[in-house]
Amino acid sequence: MDKFSFLNAAHTAYFAELYDQYLQHPDTVEPSWRAFFQGFDFGVESSGDGQYFMEHPEKGEPITIPDSVIKEFQVVKLIDGYRTRGHLFTRTNPVRERRKYSPTLALENFDLHDSDLDTVFNAGEILGIGPASLRQIIIHLEKVYCDSIGIEYMYVRNPREIQWIQDKLNINENQPSFNAEQKKHILKKLNEAVSFENFLHTKYVGQKRFSLEGGESLIPALDAIIEKAADLGVKDFVMGMAHRGRLSTLTNIFGKSAKDIFSEFDGKDYEQDIFDGDVKYHLGWTSCRTTDNGKEININIAPNPSHLETVGAVVEGITRGKQDRRKENKFSEVLPIIVHGDAAISAQGIVYEIVQMAQLDGYKTGGTIHIVVNNQIGFTTNYLDGRSSTYCTDVAKVTLSPVLHVNADDAEAVVHSVLFALDFRMTFGRDVFIDLLGYRKYGHNEGDEPRFTQPKLYKAISAHKNPRDIYAEKLMKQGVIDEDYVKGLEEKYKAALEENLEDSRKESTTVITPFMQDEWEGFEHVDETRMMEEVDTTVDMEVLKEVAGVISKLPEDKKFLRKIQKLVEQRHTMFFEDNKLDWAMAELLAYGTLLKEGYYVRMSGQDVERGTFSHRHAVVKVEDSEEEIILLNHLEGIESDFQIYNSLLSEYGVVGFDYGYAMASPETLTIWEAQFGDFSNGAQIMIDQYISAAEDKWKLQNGLVMFLPHGYEGQGAEHSSGRMERYLQLCAKDNMFVADVTTPANMFHLLRRQMKVNYRKPLIVFTPKSLLRHPKVISTKEDFANGTFQPLLDDTSADVEKVKSVVFCTGKFYYDLLERREEENREDVALVRIEQLFPLPSEQIDEVIKKYKNADDLVWAQEEPRNMGAYSHLLLHLDVAKNFRVCSRKFYGSPAAGSSVRFKKRHERVIASVFDKNSDPYS
Repeated sequence: MDKFSFLNAAHTAYFAELYDQYLQHPDTVEPSWRAFFQGFDFGVESSGDGQYFMEHPEKGEPITIPDSVIKEFQVVKLIDGYRTRGHLFTRTNPVRERRKYSPTLALENFDLHDSDLDTVFNAGEILGIGPASLRQIIIHLEKVYCDSIGIEYMYVRNPREIQWIQDKLNINENQPSFNAEQKKHILKKLNEAVSFENFLHTKYVGQKRFSLEGGESLIPALDAIIEKAADLGVKDFVMGMAHRGRLSTLTNIFGKSAKDIFSEFDGKDYEQDIFDGDVKYHLGWTSCRTTDNGKEININIAPNPSHLETVGAVVEGITRGKQDRRKENKFSEVLPIIVHGDAAISAQGIVYEIVQMAQLDGYKTGGTIHIVVNNQIGFTTNYLDGRSSTYCTDVAKVTLSPVLHVNADDAEAVVHSVLFALDFRMTFGRDVFIDLLGYRKYGHNEGDEPRFTQPKLYKAISAHKNPRDIYAEKLMKQGVIDEDYVKGLEEKYKAALEENLEDSRKESTTVITPFMQDEWEGFEHVDETRMMEEVDTTVDMEVLKEVAGVISKLPEDKKFLRKIQKLVEQRHTMFFEDNKLDWAMAELLAYGTLLKEGYYVRMSGQDVERGTFSHRHAVVKVEDSEEEIILLNHLEGIESDFQIYNSLLSEYGVVGFDYGYAMASPETLTIWEAQFGDFSNGAQIMIDQYISAAEDKWKLQNGLVMFLPHGYEGQGAEHSSGRMERYLQLCAKDNMFVADVTTPANMFHLLRRQMKVNYRKPLIVFTPKSLLRHPKVISTKEDFANGTFQPLLDDTSADVEKVKSVVFCTGKFYYDLLERREEENREDVALVRIEQLFPLPSEQIDEVIKKYKNADDLVWAQEEPRNMGAYSHLLLHLDVAKNFRVCSRKFYGSPAAGSSVRFKKRHERVIASVFDKNSDPYS
């Protein structure tokens, strides 16, 4: 008997459903059916005549499939074609003809014909429309996949997500369904967007504003997300966007007074004199909004620089910081939204870094809604020259995130799409992307001439109606509004703007409102004088003992590697027996004591759990199961926990994330550690635009700590220098701390000082490598309990009367010099360590110089080349530095030699020159 004779009798709807399942998720289909469908596909592709061969378990033989089944399968293939390729044939572009793609969705490409159009197919059941004619099926598919919304999702690998998406799409054929009042509300928000831009265009002619014109439907979209998300339990929104549309978003979504925006346009000075401010379209804002349903929500838009996608990483960090404080329901109560430009999202590498964080334990935020305001152009660059990918949103496929491409002129489709995206995010906790296809009415800025480079496009744009007028005409045809309705909306809104403009011009200064002021209540902005004040960082010895006891004892019921057991036992010995504490103990004790005092601690970076140099071991693993144990979290009575995460291999994105985290959580000691100090080069934009400048530009405090391993030990150019000269060049007035400490106790107190003050400044720490286990780099527990941070460490062993040379140095180089002094028994040389490079302890340096009254040789010694390291910084900030005899490598383009032999020669010459005035370090 023919093994497949049942094909003639069984219901074709079952085969269609099973074949549909096979096309989407082949691995979920029972193996014999999977083999059958594989054979069918092969047979159709090979002969097209309904006959195919498949290997029978006992004997191979041809199988004939009934025509009715073949046709059902072909219709299923057509449905699959719309699902996978329908987005290529949508009506989503308001001002350009779409590129042509092949093959199309024409019937003949699926072995179907016009003669099949009125045939009823059971395959309609998989669309939720029941048995239907092919004509009806195509009409349904066109509405779902090829109208104003195109959706990409078939690459998603989770069958539950796929089914959820398809069920959603089949509701109302993926067409908007709003009542009259909802439609009027959408029109109201569109009017606000259009009228606001028109008002600015007439009142501030030629001024840059990066208008939203051509993408005004962003405003009703954001409004809809916030209103609906609040109903779903979201209490906090964190948003990031670059320039375009930012001013409209600030006033029409975030409730920033138009009066304040007009003051910024008028170029008034700031009421506060402690910061320099920034251009109006970079500023952040925080406000409390009451939704239409009476929900109180907190909304934040982060300040951003002109590096367009940088703010995305900061937003994710802010979001996670807020979420971690909530504990329960944290992902569902805080929602990140990032608004991108099309040219930026497809070209900026940080977007990929941020997307790759989306599901990682240390960085996930429960899904981000990404909205692209797609102008189809960069500054002057056409999209065909701006990317290789089909869509600007193709980075979404990295995390298998669905993408909806929407015609920005169809306001209802836009709102429908963002509500779909919100539901997906809230259901699955994953990213989703909206590609809002519009245009840019004017040039890159309002003073630019776009017809120089896109004359044809801008001819079409100049004749194109704005989205508000397009939607108003639609509503008039539906009888929802009359001709005077829009005029009334516009007049009322513009009257309010005129009143705000008049009020703004009565004031002589503008006020910048602090960002996230609730989180920063009680913290002060301080100057350099306050930064130099000594801070009480002492700790009760009993607390130290408690922390030391916890981190020096492994759980007895678990098996650990012998090396781990030995390492933890050594911690016990160094604290409770030898009283010689090393660098790792300084770190762990600092974290533990802060946790005991109610602070939080978060550290991330490449390989931080163990530490690049195997010193930290903050996380230990059970040998057999690889279960992770964080001993610090076994402390009794702590409300917080110690969070430490190995990061993805990213600097730019991760530093941005951790900076954002510190911004949202000032009670958290937030640390990012570079694998080697110069790896922070990859995050230079974050350092330049946020870490060093945000307090001056945006009135933002931030306590992020950066650990940058630094020290010349013959490891070559890339593993020697943390490039301290770059950080020091950025130092000014009171913008950050920079330290290069040399004792465990000083590191301990430095970290504790970071949290014990009522202000926050970024802290850059050049941390050691070889010193992590150096026998002289030790401190006592009394140093920890009773000491304080020392910005300068004088030479306590020097005989003041005998000293002829006072050598100032910093960091690990001190121990190289100390070793040489001991070898030569040089009592005429004092070695003084500058532990804090900014703010520089100038008064203490002067006091030291006066103390050594018999010294006639003042030396600055550094292991870096003369054009690197701290020397140029001293010349800028220390008057006496111009009198120093400089001992360093000579000027180099590369931080260090690759040859270990050459390195040793250069290093030796510098050391020799410190102790011999006649020795030339440059020879």
